[in-house]
Amino acid sequence: MRVRFHLPDFSGNFKLNLLFAEMLKHKPEFFREGVEIASFYGVFPPSIWNGGRTQGGVVDKTFVKSVIKAFNDRGIPLRFTFTNPALEKKHLSDNFCNMVMSMADNGLNEAIVMSPLLEDYIRRNYPNYKLTSSTCKRITDPEKLKEELGKDYSIVVVDYDFNNNFEVLEKLPRKQDCELLVNACCEPNCPRRSAHYHSIGVQQIAYNEHIKKYPNVPFDADKYDTEHFRDCPFSQRGIFEIRKLRTHISPDDIWEKYVPMGFEQFKIEGRTASPVNVLETYMYYMAKPECRDEARFTMLKSMENSGSMIFR
Repeated sequence: MRVRFHLPDFSGNFKLNLLFAEMLKHKPEFFREGVEIASFYGVFPPSIWNGGRTQGGVVDKTFVKSVIKAFNDRGIPLRFTFTNPALEKKHLSDNFCNMVMSMADNGLNEAIVMSPLLEDYIRRNYPNYKLTSSTCKRITDPEKLKEELGKDYSIVVVDYDFNNNFEVLEKLPRKQDCELLVNACCEPNCPRRSAHYHSIGVQQIAYNEHIKKYPNVPFDADKYDTEHFRDCPFSQRGIFEIRKLRTHISPDDIWEKYVPMGFEQFKIEGRTASPVNVLETYMYYMAKPECRDEARFTMLKSMENSGSMIFR
């Protein structure tokens, strides 16, 4: 049995995720059967190709190199969220994104794509990368989802409005390559979701352009918010609120329903969530219920001993 989890933010959650990978390796008795880390996903900021969540900040080449090495040496891929739907041809030559792709071009790391423009560019210039088809594409037609699974993608992330639609899920091909987002915070059937993703892409581009021109001036995100997500009340939902949504997939359901059906790829979102929420979500999904308290305590002690703070 393989239950493969894709976990959030190799950059912002670097220390948390590194300690978690070590605990999974050295304390397997804490975890449910078959748990694996399939990837840590995210971007190194500032990445203009990034989508799904606006990511601020700046890191240097030394940090990029150290993160790639830390996870790759453990056999864990980094999976870049290069899903900005607002990209233009001029953005393909971005120096930072191309530097990162070159540094991580070792056959292990991966990219998640949405824009056909960027996907074609990556396929031509970085053919060693396995590509994932993003949930940002918002494919809500079952037949189009089947068509997507017939294309040359390593993984296809299923729109989470299908999460508990077993009539659709049962009929999907390549179930082992379908990734299910288990803890989506977005409202089910949200009519603004696609527009929200596009607005985030516009904001990411604006952020990158701003820090190039004014590196010491704070970025005013409000100037680039739109009606599609300025008042979104859902993005800060925590794990206990998310459990009430019909798109929620519980850990028991993963092992009792989805894995027996043939699914083995599961995504936990949380790139902009509080580290406290991220850690609690890891415990909820991957630790045995009877071991959660000890596993959580072990993680917190490890972070304390390493000098890493979980609270921002």
